[in-house]
Amino acid sequence: MKPSSSLSNDQKLKICHHKAANPSIKQSALANWAMQEFKLSKVPTQGTISNILAKRQQYESMDSTELTSKRQRAVKHLELDNVLANWVLQCQTHRVALSGDLIKEKAHQFARQLELGEITPEFSNGWLAKFNIRHGFKAQKSYGESGSVDLDAIDRNMPTIKEKLQSYSLQDIYNTDETGLFYRMAPDRTIARRQSEGSKKDKTRLTFVFAANAYGSHKMEPLIIGHAQRPRAFNRKSGEQLGFYYRSNAKAWTTGLIFREWLQKMDQQMQDANRKVLLLLDNAPSHVVRDLPLTNVQVFLFPANTTSKIQPMDAGIIVAFKRRYRRFQLQDAIDRDEQQKADIYKVDQLIAMKWAKATWNDISSKTIANWFKHTGLFERETQKNEVGSEEQDIENELKDAINQLPISRPMFVHELINPEEEQQVAHEEISDEDLIKLSSSQDQEEEEDGEVMDENPPMSTKEKLNVLHSCISFLDLSNPNHVIAHKVLRNIQFEIRTIEKKQTSLDRYFCKEY
Repeated sequence: MKPSSSLSNDQKLKICHHKAANPSIKQSALANWAMQEFKLSKVPTQGTISNILAKRQQYESMDSTELTSKRQRAVKHLELDNVLANWVLQCQTHRVALSGDLIKEKAHQFARQLELGEITPEFSNGWLAKFNIRHGFKAQKSYGESGSVDLDAIDRNMPTIKEKLQSYSLQDIYNTDETGLFYRMAPDRTIARRQSEGSKKDKTRLTFVFAANAYGSHKMEPLIIGHAQRPRAFNRKSGEQLGFYYRSNAKAWTTGLIFREWLQKMDQQMQDANRKVLLLLDNAPSHVVRDLPLTNVQVFLFPANTTSKIQPMDAGIIVAFKRRYRRFQLQDAIDRDEQQKADIYKVDQLIAMKWAKATWNDISSKTIANWFKHTGLFERETQKNEVGSEEQDIENELKDAINQLPISRPMFVHELINPEEEQQVAHEEISDEDLIKLSSSQDQEEEEDGEVMDENPPMSTKEKLNVLHSCISFLDLSNPNHVIAHKVLRNIQFEIRTIEKKQTSLDRYFCKEY
């Protein structure tokens, strides 16, 4: 029999069970096991294995007919399914009691709003059961009334929180939160006001989900959420192909479904690393973790109305990210002004994402640890070094950059790095109208405001080396900063020459063959 390259749902379930029986097995070893066990023609990729493990609950809910299939039955009305699932998740954050009949009635309402007409499905008990299984929703229960926490909640809850934290090492305590970023925002009050007034139609906003541990030794890859699945700047490539963890919806917001996917991915990473961790989380509408089958991540929810004081991301880590992002942006604006460009703040989404990724990587472990310590949650030392001077140095750089730009009404630095409008949609409740917009298809390319940024024509190896040689010739090696730059430029030269040498060898090889 010819080996197959695809897996049936039954085989995928067996992979999940093999992982459960061998929790320390790595995904690469699991992939090799699957190839041998099921006589596959090739080893499944790490991404395939990761996706299979994340869907274990779905495979366990399938009947015998679905298990023998090599394809999971497609949801007939995916947009309706996503809208309704996000609505259920939002209700859970408000501790609203949902009956099966109420979910079915809401499904009818969304179907009318989506104008499904004659193709509206029958919202039967069987449909409801499959919907709940598909999204991991258990039978709905009454939670009682929702209430707000008063202002002394921090003092009342701090002993409980500290006691919980004592059970974990600093390396195994994580915090996550999201933030908006107007990645083209000008440091000019007049221009920025026009931008924010049109923010509901603004296509220059991205949302970032950040997570890091209390010791500062592990920053997780940021999740980036944009408006379109493949913006024009992506040049028809996916976010994954470009090296990003990227998702999209019409509002560029974090939905309950997106956050649950992110959290399951984190849990899988911790399984692979054989780690048990604690995740500190606020009560944002999208942060719905009930019924999620997490094995290696325990979620601890902060009391309401306390997170700006005791959540490390809110306390300063996100602001540290924005300081560094704005440094990239203003340095680029100065370059464009010197080149007499028409719109010096114009930047396409891909470049903004590259700046953001470099910015997140640039935040030191000491900075992360300092803000965890700053919250007062830890009796133990996170790291000894304070980093206030580093942040002040960056703010001074931003002030200098603003002074170099042609601005009629310059912003204060704090206005630039933490505008209130960026946070307004990060944690607010989402209306039914917006839920429908969030779940609409974003497969098309997005036409960004203005043109994609002009890119310099490709340089030959010789041109690159000549430019580097000119820069090196300019350096004064009696200046310590120039010595550092000299080392970096020499390393870049070496990389370029190495790549060129390999390419020349390949060209000669193929010339001999043909």
